[in-house]
Amino acid sequence: MDYSQTLNWLFNQLPMYQRVGKAAYKANLDNTILLDNHLGNPHLSFSTIHVAGTNGKGSTCHMIASVLQEAGYNVGLYTSPHLKDFRERIKINGVMVSEDYVVAFVNRNKLFFESNQLSFFEMTVGMAFQYFKEQEVDIAIIETGLGGRLDSTNIIKPLVSVITNIDKDHVAMLGNTLIKIAGEKAGIIKNNVPVVVGERRDSLRNCFRESAIKKHSIYHQVNYRLKPLATDLKGEYQKYNSRVAQTALKVLTQSSNFKISLTQLEAGLLKVAANTGLRGRYELLQVQPRVIADTAHNKAGIKTLVKQLKLEKFNKLHIVMGMVSDKDVDQVLSLMPKNAFYYIAKPNAIRGMEIDVLSSFFKKHQFNFKKFNSVSDALDKAKSLAHSDDFIVVTGSVFVVAEII
Repeated sequence: MDYSQTLNWLFNQLPMYQRVGKAAYKANLDNTILLDNHLGNPHLSFSTIHVAGTNGKGSTCHMIASVLQEAGYNVGLYTSPHLKDFRERIKINGVMVSEDYVVAFVNRNKLFFESNQLSFFEMTVGMAFQYFKEQEVDIAIIETGLGGRLDSTNIIKPLVSVITNIDKDHVAMLGNTLIKIAGEKAGIIKNNVPVVVGERRDSLRNCFRESAIKKHSIYHQVNYRLKPLATDLKGEYQKYNSRVAQTALKVLTQSSNFKISLTQLEAGLLKVAANTGLRGRYELLQVQPRVIADTAHNKAGIKTLVKQLKLEKFNKLHIVMGMVSDKDVDQVLSLMPKNAFYYIAKPNAIRGMEIDVLSSFFKKHQFNFKKFNSVSDALDKAKSLAHSDDFIVVTGSVFVVAEII
C-alpha cells in the first residue's frame, strides 16, 4: 500500500473515536498490551510525561515539548486528534513522522493488526511508541486520547503525570458526574510517580490527592498565584496552561536528571507554535477583519472562549460554528453571545451534526443565524459581510477548524 491507501486502511479499521464517537471506545487495555508485547515493548526505551484532562492538555503538552526542545533534548510528542494531517499525532522536535514510516509500520504489522482486530487508536499509539524508540528520543510527551484509566497510552510509567482540569465531556464513556470523570483521569497516576494537578475545585483535588496517596505518589498542586511566563499562544486561558506546564517541568527537573534553565524555559514558552507546529488554539488567521480559529467544543472550552471574547474590542461579532452529534448543544449555546450573528454548517465528518438538527437548537435559543452547505462557505460569507473593525470567530469542533486552516 502507498501512503494514501495506508491511511484509508487505518481509518477504516474498527471505529475510530474521532470519526464515530462512543462506538470506538474500548473498556480495557488488553489489545494495547498485546501490541506492545508484539513490538518488543518500545515504550520502555524512553522517558515520558503523561498528560490528561478535559481541556488544555494539548496546549500543555506542546508547551512542555517546546521547552524541552529548547533545552536541547530530542523530544517526542504524541497528541490527538489531528487537524489536517494524520502525521500531526506523532512528532519529534516538531517534525511529523514521515509518510514512508507510516506505510512501512502498517505494512510490517498489518497481519497482526487484522488478526487481533486492533482499533485505529491502539495501532496509532503502537506506531508512536515504536517510532520514538527507533529515533532514540530522550523523552516523549504523551497526551491521553480519552479519559485516562483505560486510555491506550496508559501502559507507560512516566517521570511525571499531569492532570490539567476536569469538566463534563464524553460522559457516555467517562461518567456523567465530575467525580466519576475525575476518577477516570486519576487512572494515569502511577505508583511512586509524582503527579501535577491543575484542577482548582477542592472536591476534585481531593479525589486526585486520595489517588496519589494510594499510589505513594507525591502530589503537586498548581499554584494559581504563580506568575505565568509569557507564551506565543494567544488567549488569556493559556496563562492557566502555562502555569501547569511550568509546574510539571519544575517537578521533572526536581525528580529526574533532566535539566532546564530559566532562559530555556522562557524561550520554549515563547516559541510553542514555531517549535511544535501547534495550531487552532485561538489562532489568528487574518488581520482585517480579524479571524480567529479556536477548537473549543465543550461547555468548559466554550466558556473559556467566551470569556476571552469579552476582552476583545470590535464592532460586530460574527461566529462560524458547527458541532458534532454527541455534544450537549443546549449547554454550549447557553454560553454563546446573544449579540453575534452565526453562520452554521455541518462539519465534514461522520459525527458532524446535521445542519437541520443544529439549526433547531439555534432557533430554540433565539440566535440570529444562517445555514450553509459547508464550513468554508460559511466563513466566506462571514468575511464578505464583515467590516474591517468586526471580529470573526470559527469554533465548535476540531473538525470545523480543520476545514478552514
